[in-house]
Amino acid sequence: STPLYSSAASDVYKRQLTKSTIGSQKDQIATVRGLGLRKLNSHVILDFTPAISGMVKKVEHLIKTEEQ
Repeated sequence: STPLYSSAASDVYKRQLTKSTIGSQKDQIATVRGLGLRKLNSHVILDFTPAISGMVKKVEHLIKTEEQ
């Protein structure tokens, strides 16, 4: 069976919180926190997994993604 995603080194992304979560829905705020983003302009480096991908899609209007 083939994996749903590859774990190649190029599947690492830098996520940065670019917009405030003030006024956002509670589940979106929880998703941002779950990604490890706390303050405005904070960033984390995360692998590409289906779970992370879904979280990013939910709050893509608040964050910026760059490939590492």
